[in-house]
Parts: sequence; structure tokens; C-alpha cells
Amino acid sequence: MKLLLTGGCGFIGSAVVRHLLRRTGHVVVNVDKMTYAASEAALEDGFRHNRHQLVKADVADAASMRQVFEAHDPDAVMHLAAESHVDRSIDGPADFVQTNVVGTFVLLEAARRHYATLAGDRKAAFRFHHVSTDEVFGALGLDDPAFTETTAYDPRSPYSATKAASDHLVRAWSHTYGLPTIVSNTCNNYGPWQFPEKLIPLVTLNALEGKPLPVYGDGSNMRDWLFVEDHAEALVRVLQSGIAGQTYAIGGRQPRTNLAVVKAICAHLDTRVADPAGPRERLIRFVSDRPGHDFRYEIDPSRSEQALDWKAPHDFERGLARTIDWYLSNRAWWEALRAAKYAGQRLGASEGDAPKAVRGATSDKKEPVA
Repeated sequence: MKLLLTGGCGFIGSAVVRHLLRRTGHVVVNVDKMTYAASEAALEDGFRHNRHQLVKADVADAASMRQVFEAHDPDAVMHLAAESHVDRSIDGPADFVQTNVVGTFVLLEAARRHYATLAGDRKAAFRFHHVSTDEVFGALGLDDPAFTETTAYDPRSPYSATKAASDHLVRAWSHTYGLPTIVSNTCNNYGPWQFPEKLIPLVTLNALEGKPLPVYGDGSNMRDWLFVEDHAEALVRVLQSGIAGQTYAIGGRQPRTNLAVVKAICAHLDTRVADPAGPRERLIRFVSDRPGHDFRYEIDPSRSEQALDWKAPHDFERGLARTIDWYLSNRAWWEALRAAKYAGQRLGASEGDAPKAVRGATSDKKEPVA
């Protein structure tokens, strides 16, 4: 099978590419715009693999997408290209609308034209797999049941609103035009090669450098965590055995408060690389909350686990240990990013909403925030 995979140099996309090349015989045409968070290095041995081709193009460029489909004649599409950081969506929502909404529309139209040219078994087997997030479902209270495939949409941020829009477009192209689409929604991913604006790499690198570890509010916001390599395996199973028109909720069954995650990172690092100044929990600072910060996300993956014969192999402790070990072993990669692209400054806070320190926190509005 030849797959057209978008966003394959991003965090989750590169994990999918690595999985496909190492554990299947599929050919991968990797379409990536190469924005700030993309990394060719994340492809590892896949970069020069004879079953992988990188096409540097924007999914929102209609002419480029038509050309990609015509040149490569794919058997299926895995659509992962997206702007994904909530704080950046608060600072600059236009990029999220362009990539997540317009880009998905352009790709759907190119896929629809391509699908019309197929016949027989190739047409019957074709799938457009759209990869989305649990944030489209809104926020949960502490005692609310976890999200499932049938949870009503209630997005709260520019990021989640644009992902919700893209999900709706995908389903509309299925119902209106008969394009065989699948949607999957997932929880917070973590693991190797994640750009250091996200919680786990940000806290890990700050802790290694002895910098403050700012935490929104009182740290009680909760997230469900999934090791990225586990997610990659699940996504490939969705593509290979998922039913057109269906939705698959993919989760790790590993809910944690943000504060618990930060403390776990500190404990792991203290064990591996002791800090002469003392335990790293001393670096935790509580700062003003993010605008519209959703309290809790959690997925109930029961239906998908049964349908895909899959369950996330990693619990949070084992996945976190692997992740921290990877960042300790790959300093050159993240140090270059910190120097050139993102030094850890806070995003998603306007001039009038600078972080206000509590419980002894600092008040530097340039601090990153977990």
C-alpha cells in the first residue's frame, strides 16, 4: 500500500512514519510544510528509507495537493498535519484556521478527485483517516464520565475549535460525497522528539537547566496521557482495519493532574541526574492560569480497544522514563531548538494577562508555563 501521510515530520506524524517503515511494508509519501515544530531528524532511519519520500508542501495549497495526488497515486491518506499548541492558538488563531480548517478542506477536495479516478478493489480499499484530538469535546468536571466516540462537541479554544471544524468537514465529505473517511480522537501524547513548548519536554528541559517550573493555577487540571509510539501503532491499526464512517477514541487510561506530572518528572530526573542544589520540586512555581483553560480531558478507549484488538502497552511511569532517558541522550537536538526557535518563554498570555505569581512564584511574564 502507498500512503499519503501529512505532517510526517511533526511529533506524532514522525512516530507514525517510523512505525510504518519499521513494522509494515507500506510506502510512505510524507507531505510536510516544515513549520517550526517539524524535524527531519525525527524520521531517524526513515529519512533515507527507500519506502519513504518527503514532499515539502503546504496542505492548504490546492495546486500542490493536486500535484501530489497525481504524481503519487496513493491508496490511502493519513491526515496529521495541524497546528496543535493551544497557547499559540491564543496568540495567533489565523494560522490555526488556515492549516486546520482550510488545509483539511483542500486535502479533502484533492482526495475526492483522486477517489473518483479509482476503480475496483483500489476504490473499495481507499480510506481518508483524519487524526484529531479529545479537546474538541470540551472540558470535563472531576466526576464526569470520560469522553467516548459519541460525546457531543464543545470546543473551548481556537485550537480545539479549528480541529472540531476539520472533524465536521471530514464527516460531511463522507456523507455528501461518499468519500470513505475515518476520524480518530486522542488524548495528550508524549515521548521522544516532542517540540519543547509542550508540558513534558518543557518541564524536563527547564528542570535539567535549573530553571523555574511554572504551573498554571494550582496544578489540578487533569489530562489523559498516551505514549506517542503506542498512538502510532493504534493509528496504523485504524487505517488498516477501521470501518469507513466510524470514529475511534484512542486513549492511554493514564489520567494525571498537571502537578502530578511535573512532580513525576522531577523525581525521575533526581534519580538519574542529581542536582547539587537539591530536589527539583523546589523549582515549581504556580502562576496565573491560561485563558479559558479546560479543567479535565480523559478518553474512554473501550470501544476502540475492542475493535482494533489493541491496548496501550506503556503505563505513564514506563513511558515517562523512556521519554526522559531520550531527552538526556539527545541534548544536541533540543539545545539547538532552545537556542534558535523556542527558549521556553510563555505563550498564550496577553500583555494584560501576565502571569501573577502565587505561593512564592516568580512574576517574570517571559517564563514558560506548564
